[in-house]
Amino acid sequence: MRIPVLNPFKKYDRKVGLPPGTLVYVGEERAEPVRITLINYTVSLNISREQIGLIIGENFVISLQENLGSLFAPVRDRLKNVNGRLRNMRSDYLVYALTDVIVDNYFIVLEQLSDQIESVEEEAITNPSSEVLAKINQLRRAFLLLRRPILPLRGVLNNVLNAEIPLFTQDTSLYFRDVYDHLTQVIHTLEMLRSAVSDLFDTYTSAVSHRMNEVMKVLTIVATFFIPLTFIAGIYGMNFKSMPELEARWGYPIVLLIMAGVGIGMFIYFKVKRWL
Repeated sequence: MRIPVLNPFKKYDRKVGLPPGTLVYVGEERAEPVRITLINYTVSLNISREQIGLIIGENFVISLQENLGSLFAPVRDRLKNVNGRLRNMRSDYLVYALTDVIVDNYFIVLEQLSDQIESVEEEAITNPSSEVLAKINQLRRAFLLLRRPILPLRGVLNNVLNAEIPLFTQDTSLYFRDVYDHLTQVIHTLEMLRSAVSDLFDTYTSAVSHRMNEVMKVLTIVATFFIPLTFIAGIYGMNFKSMPELEARWGYPIVLLIMAGVGIGMFIYFKVKRWL
């Protein structure tokens, strides 16, 4: 039996004569097409709204979605377990599971919006530009978009807990109470974040006002410095013949020294008053 001997220098002869660092493929030739997968996991401010309908019967539940998505994927995975509680309970428990997924997704959205509020708040303090104002208005619209469907859902859950819908039994009332508590927490968090966005607008306004005040302060100080200097230059810029200072040999440098002294004196005065 002949044992093949591996040649460690096989295919390395292609590199002979090439510049150092040149990449040369020495592996097996493959004909598979190259695929590049890009996953964009950055958080976006855009929130899309989708209507979801649930139709419940004695032995069935029909869920209706506007868009094809994976919102109910965790529930589908649980349904694959034959011995799981979801497969051995009534249809009202399945409605609970679907509703619980919907409410839990509100927490995810609110968490993302909370991170965005912190980011925009930092921008509003350090760089209160028009782009920051646009982001604040976009956050306001996002919270309005979230608030509209949440409040009616609380009313539906309240009807379930009050036994106003016969298809929901007492066995699942405890589970729906948990969803109701979660939804109440979502509403509380939503209102708190809405208040934070309002405070964020106030922060932006204060930052813009502070920046404007700083600009006006600098312009006022510059103008104040030049008022006495302009006054002195204006006096000696008059075209009268009987002005003895105009004929003085050292008149020009003396006036310059007086103007410099006035400027230095004003600077020291402003420093003492802590205006600079």
